[in-house]
Amino acid sequence: MRHLRWIVALGLALGLAAAQVPLSIATGGTGGVYYPVGGGYAQIIDQFIPGYTASVEATNASVDNVAFISRGDADIALALADTVLAAYEGTGRFGPEGNLPRLPNLRAITVAYSNAVHIITIEGSGIESLADLRGKRVSVGAPGSGTEVSAQTILNAVGITYDDFQVERLSANETADALRDGSIDAGFWSGGVPTGAVLSLAETRQIALVPVSDEEFAAISAASPTLIRYTFAEGAYRGIAQTASVGTPNLLIVSSDMDEELAYEFTKNLFEHIRIVRAIHPSANETEPEAALASPLPLHLGSIRALEELGLTVPDRLKVD
Repeated sequence: MRHLRWIVALGLALGLAAAQVPLSIATGGTGGVYYPVGGGYAQIIDQFIPGYTASVEATNASVDNVAFISRGDADIALALADTVLAAYEGTGRFGPEGNLPRLPNLRAITVAYSNAVHIITIEGSGIESLADLRGKRVSVGAPGSGTEVSAQTILNAVGITYDDFQVERLSANETADALRDGSIDAGFWSGGVPTGAVLSLAETRQIALVPVSDEEFAAISAASPTLIRYTFAEGAYRGIAQTASVGTPNLLIVSSDMDEELAYEFTKNLFEHIRIVRAIHPSANETEPEAALASPLPLHLGSIRALEELGLTVPDRLKVD
């Protein structure tokens, strides 16, 4: 009888395992912040949402991620707010004059945290302002990344185009390596602070961050209201001074087709167990329920239900059918 009970229990366990629904979380490169933060989300799903298991996918980040969500190749993703809003509204690269389709089925779970736009160079490079990028070798981010969307918006707003410098398209790790060996002069990276690849670079070379002036930021903000002011604290990376730059909120997004109960459970458990993500990266200290109300993208119905249960009033602009 004991053996029979063991066999039944094993059969039930195997049956439960077989019933697990896999979810894919699209993040970014392994040297950035999306990837480890996405791992924290996966832990929450695995531990607290019965019937589901999650895996983390390394991607080229925001532009790819919105497409993955829209066509069902990923279930949950992180993406920069300016990229997500352009995709949702059909503007910029997602508009009539771009090469990408509009993606109206994107929905937000919350605002996860804000990225800082790092414009990184090596001390002594002679690059002390955005204007100094002209004639240099500059990485604008990996192909399909929100970093490039932000970089292009920033540069165009201050009158700099890709014709003004030698363009490279590198990930965070590749940018750090290229700066380390001198094959580029500067590189853009949009990520949480600190970003591992930049930390590593700062340990071996004396980096500098290119500042964005108030006049330049006014032009940038006018070009894209989703871009916000961000100031790096002194010592955020080894040896850097306090530096004024640009920030972009990161949205945690899903498709409008996601089951409402799943979106509700994910949102509810995300806020209840956010300590898991905070133990992985300090950017998750910004992941608070109130942050969801600052989303430029409509929220998923399941997320709205979870937020209202927490006592928040979700504005009508974030509610769509």
